[in-house]
Amino acid sequence: MPVILKKLFEKHAPKLGGLDILKYIGPGFLVTVGFIDPGNWASNVAAGSGYGYSLLWMVTLSTLMLIILQHTAAHLGIATGLCLSEASAKYLGKWISRLFLLTAVLASVSTALAEILGAAIGLNMLVGLPITVGAILSALLAAYMLLSRSYRRLEKWIIAFVSLIGLSFLFELTLVKVGWNEALMSWVIPSIPTGSLPIVMSVLGAVVMPHNIFLHSEIIQSRQWNLEGDEVIRKQLKYEFTDTLFAMTVGWAINSAMIIVAASVFHANGITVGELPQAQTTLKPLLGDAAASVFALALILAGFSSSITAAMAGGSIFAGAFQEPFDPADSHSRMGVVVTLLGALVIILFVQNPFKAMIWSQIILSIQLPFTIFALIYLTSSSKVMGKFSNPVSHKIFLWLTALIVTFLNVMLVVQLI
Repeated sequence: MPVILKKLFEKHAPKLGGLDILKYIGPGFLVTVGFIDPGNWASNVAAGSGYGYSLLWMVTLSTLMLIILQHTAAHLGIATGLCLSEASAKYLGKWISRLFLLTAVLASVSTALAEILGAAIGLNMLVGLPITVGAILSALLAAYMLLSRSYRRLEKWIIAFVSLIGLSFLFELTLVKVGWNEALMSWVIPSIPTGSLPIVMSVLGAVVMPHNIFLHSEIIQSRQWNLEGDEVIRKQLKYEFTDTLFAMTVGWAINSAMIIVAASVFHANGITVGELPQAQTTLKPLLGDAAASVFALALILAGFSSSITAAMAGGSIFAGAFQEPFDPADSHSRMGVVVTLLGALVIILFVQNPFKAMIWSQIILSIQLPFTIFALIYLTSSSKVMGKFSNPVSHKIFLWLTALIVTFLNVMLVVQLI
């Protein structure tokens, strides 16, 4: 286990008894679906087909950063009873918070674009439904599920979807010949092949997603453990870290499997994938009809479930700007959900290349990400906000290191694009 995670786990790991941990499983998996979404599929297929196993290290690095950031976001929700959006509106000042939260809403729209497109593409591949019709149906179904169900019901659905997606890729892995020695080296040794930086950044944006940081703090704060005293807060922080670590590890495995399958099937045969239907079409002669159908079905599940979480995040951010928690019955929350899904649908109507649109949506997320990270660091390091639960020095070091890495990669991308 990497040193950073080992230190965090030693500090936060609870003494689990019986089935106690099952009571706390849910929030982490609700977030996990956000980084095994169609945007990840596009980024990972592009990474694997274009560069083989060489970009697997970015999945590892991104997941390590993700665990730290998601734990910190949950830390904020547990200790204060506020989600990141509410805390920003309360403590960052009127104009700074509004500008910051506007960028976060735009990030949620960008996320929803990839999710809805992915579900629509999957429906098109599986049953021939036109992309526009599939996108509208996916958005409407996500809105219905979100606005008419509780968190706990959603968590059960999402855990089921994540499990099915994971099983789908395990099935795909059994069909391909993997160069495991090369893959193992690529997981831990960084390399940026010529021309790969945009794909590297799309992988980063697809794993460490701004809306997920907001969403995790929202889901956790909804339980209002901060009202039950310091001892309860400490206990929940320990269980939460276990939930986060387990869920993010599952996400790392699924994302890695995507790149490995793409590298083993496409890159090994000299095929660079430029769209997801091409990936399915290529799978048929190489691995058979069953593999192609499983690919399409898993894409539908990923797109649908992540559309729900993207819309929930948008609703949470919008409501938080008014210092309100997310509530499907509240007008501000509903407005945020509508803005997120409708904004994504409007953009989809003008998209000519869905695959490129999905990759660039992830790059946009990586560009917004530093703003979310810096806000999270400021709020969780403030004793005014967190009281006795503000970040210790060791945790601040991990957070600032993460922020600097993300910022450096963004600067490299901007320089290259210019």
